[in-house]
Amino acid sequence: MQSPKKYTNHLIDESSPYLLQHAHNPVDWYPWGDEAFVKAKAEDKPVMISIGYSACHWCHVMEHESFEDEATAAVMNEHFVNIKVDMEERPDVDQIYMTFVQLTTGRGGWPMTVFTTPEKLPFFGGTYFPPVSRYNMPSFQQVLLSVSDAYKNKREDLLLSANDLLGEMRRVGIAEFAPQGLSTEQLDSAFQSFVRTSDSKNGGFGGAPKFPPAMSLEFLLRYYKRTGNENALEMVKFTARKMAEGGIYDQLGGGFHRYAVDSIWLVPHFEKMLYDNAQLIRVYLHLYQISRSAEKNPVATALGTDKKGTPVATDRGTGSESEFYKRIAVETLEYVKREMLDAAGGFYSTQDADSEGVEGKFFVWTPAEIAAVIGEDDAKVFNLYYDVSEEGNFEDSSILNVKNPVAVAPGSDRSDSAEVLERGCKLLFDEREKRIKPFRDEKILTAWNGLMLAAFAEAAAVLDSEDYLNIAKDNADFIIENLQKDGRLLRTWKDGKSKLNAYIEDYANVADGLIELYQVSGESKYLFEAKRLADLMITEFWDEENGGFYFTSNDHEELLVRNKDFYDNATPAGNSVAADVLQKLAKLLGDDKNERFASTVLRLIAPQISRHPQGFGRALSAIEFNLAAVKEIVIIRGNGNELEREVWSEYLPNKVVVLSSGPNADAGQIPLLADRKMINGKATAYVCENFVCQRPVTSVDDLRDQLG
Repeated sequence: MQSPKKYTNHLIDESSPYLLQHAHNPVDWYPWGDEAFVKAKAEDKPVMISIGYSACHWCHVMEHESFEDEATAAVMNEHFVNIKVDMEERPDVDQIYMTFVQLTTGRGGWPMTVFTTPEKLPFFGGTYFPPVSRYNMPSFQQVLLSVSDAYKNKREDLLLSANDLLGEMRRVGIAEFAPQGLSTEQLDSAFQSFVRTSDSKNGGFGGAPKFPPAMSLEFLLRYYKRTGNENALEMVKFTARKMAEGGIYDQLGGGFHRYAVDSIWLVPHFEKMLYDNAQLIRVYLHLYQISRSAEKNPVATALGTDKKGTPVATDRGTGSESEFYKRIAVETLEYVKREMLDAAGGFYSTQDADSEGVEGKFFVWTPAEIAAVIGEDDAKVFNLYYDVSEEGNFEDSSILNVKNPVAVAPGSDRSDSAEVLERGCKLLFDEREKRIKPFRDEKILTAWNGLMLAAFAEAAAVLDSEDYLNIAKDNADFIIENLQKDGRLLRTWKDGKSKLNAYIEDYANVADGLIELYQVSGESKYLFEAKRLADLMITEFWDEENGGFYFTSNDHEELLVRNKDFYDNATPAGNSVAADVLQKLAKLLGDDKNERFASTVLRLIAPQISRHPQGFGRALSAIEFNLAAVKEIVIIRGNGNELEREVWSEYLPNKVVVLSSGPNADAGQIPLLADRKMINGKATAYVCENFVCQRPVTSVDDLRDQLG
């Protein structure tokens, strides 16, 4: 029988795993809400707001050092009303106070620590504070006592300064129209910025720490497709390979960690985020399409499938370039399917960096551990290939990474080595499954599910996988059935309960995923749901006076600031995705109004891109679509799916696809279906571009010529 906890605070009734991790701290934590601020006002105390998320390593460190410490908790409880916020549940709150911390300290991150008045006005903040003075930082208790003293004795000065900063905070997110509108010159200028900042030795952009730049890579692929600039493609291919061969990629289990602390992608912070993997899956799928086409084998067929139709990854180190990219995409999809998929159809949020209280313990190996599992002879080949040594590359152990891509041990040839590597990975993965796994945050976030929905939908088409298509459909149906109330989206679901108003990123990402699923499945219910959500974006989030989408809806709780999110950070900005959604719907449904909304958003973003292109990867891709000659592809289905497979074998980012299985009741709502029918009883493709349609075709070769 479990002994009762010594302390229990107001977080005990929350559903967020992150908040529940703090429910038995000696700190008298409150969740975000009126109760805490009313209490602060009644007691004339400032509020201490701590913001983090469950996979955050330094959040765990600060909890252990300070929030579990009774002496520190006593100071917090005496002088403050204390609020804990899960930034993944409440990105609106996080966004406001992160802006304050960045303005006042020049940096940001988590854990975030902010002190406010009972009216929610911030006056001091920072990130991690140590329990004793070190790292050129005061101890957390010193900070607490100094803030409390200033609030009591210098309140007037604090409030004067805080109100001045509030004006600056409210200016964040204000954008101006680009006087010349949108142009390819803006895209050329952004490309040159990527060239200047690219790391030609290690891939990626800039130095340490390095985050997987999925949106930037996607823009560069689109830029390559439009211009034929090989340098753009090579930057993507080089970065993608360096990441996939580095320690930032889980060489045994698939999936990418959050970021590398170094410039060579070797040592990661070991947490895994749903949104990173969703975006990176699509980058590797697109590289697979491009490289497969270059290998003169344009029809995408699975290199092998299991009984469920799930693609099987190829041998390591022996396949073609396209097989490499496919392997990484498939391994990452399989990681998500295995570790992050709820039985109800939703995707979980994150996996922690720590297990058994040690960062990275689940993922690292010693030579002795490997030899005990796969044998001494195989270990020689495996360790050479994956950089495993007695001295290690991470705290006396080794993070698996491909240091020697052609690892040939004495007495073995290359094919033997490939078999050893494949067998060794399988055996070590099975052995690793016996270890205590990192904590998994099982809340299901709407926006992040939208990103993964799009990834599985596209993977289903590119890899011709019925399994992935069913996962995408199940996810879409889960969102529609469980993450809505009265027709409006909700932010999060956990243990059968959904709650919290959704944000613009939730609406935009889900609509985008539904459009992708429609284009793959041909099931119009997904397209019409995407249109309904897009209509709600406009009615509930649009700024009628200045244009652009607010982060929060018109009926959201009143917060200190109501800003717009234009910056593509770890996840794409709601405005970028919303613009993309609206311009795709305009093409699919012939709605010029949506096109105008999309163009307005992109014109708002454009002047900001010139200052920092790397922060607007998704917006740049949306501008590429906006300026492109978009291919409108209609396929009237017959027996087999060869025409569809041809469409998805090519990297065609600037396209919309409409599928129909014959006489279509949706033709009145989907203009592209009007008067479209099979020819001679065969599946038939119609390709239009720039208001001109080519002749309908029934053969793969003819369709390939038209798509060329």
